[in-house]
Amino acid sequence: PPRILTLEEPVLHMDHCIAFAVHGNPAPTLHWLHNGQVLRETEIIRMEFYQQGEVSEGCLLFNKPTHYNNGNYTIVATNQLGSANQTIKGHFLEKPFPVVSGLFSFRMQYTPKSLCVDSKAFSFQVSIAVGLAAFACVLLVVLFIMINKYGRRSKFGMKG
Repeated sequence: PPRILTLEEPVLHMDHCIAFAVHGNPAPTLHWLHNGQVLRETEIIRMEFYQQGEVSEGCLLFNKPTHYNNGNYTIVATNQLGSANQTIKGHFLEKPFPVVSGLFSFRMQYTPKSLCVDSKAFSFQVSIAVGLAAFACVLLVVLFIMINKYGRRSKFGMKG
């Protein structure tokens, strides 16, 4: 039956690689699970290996993985005589948008489906932004009126 010789934590070479070596005769078929679900190969995640005698060596390769790729990775080797599996934890990136606290900050939690914001803090920040914009508009109007009233000087010193 197949036997998993090595399974290593992800290492960055050209891509991130979970290296493995599996022994079996007849040669086992290999597939991967991510957090207990069958892992489908994509352009981001792919498996490359070569067979040398009774040993298959290779890598599960990740091209620029994100926090969605964090989790447990299980290699499953199966042949006619049995199967073997082994799990390793893969951690690539932290989740974005950590919780921030302070006077003018608001709590952000990022989920794949939505971006949730604390409504009281957010409405306070919006009201401050609107107040500053209104003040700037009033200031511009006053400056425009003053320039028109006091800025009418004759270019040649003649009084009109």
